[in-house]
Amino acid sequence: MKVGELIDMVDETIAELKIAVVTNQQRSFETPYTSMEFTQRAIEIDEDLKDLERMREYLSTLDPEDNAEKHLGREGLEKLVRMLELLRNSEAHVY
Repeated sequence: MKVGELIDMVDETIAELKIAVVTNQQRSFETPYTSMEFTQRAIEIDEDLKDLERMREYLSTLDPEDNAEKHLGREGLEKLVRMLELLRNSEAHVY
């Protein structure tokens, strides 16, 4: 996998998480009975978002045509792709 392709995956996941943060923040105002749960969830998603943004910054320093495995290692790349897929498919904004 090329670094550019990995950056695209990270960007898609960042977009999904931003939507999830906003949705959870909005849902926290719906009822006092669940506000704490949605606020906590928004905080957790925001932490994941910050980690991904740092990863995006690192990847943007690399040549987009380089092989990502060269910089992250095979196992590191596999774990990162799996994590991105899980975060993107978690649909944290849907209840």
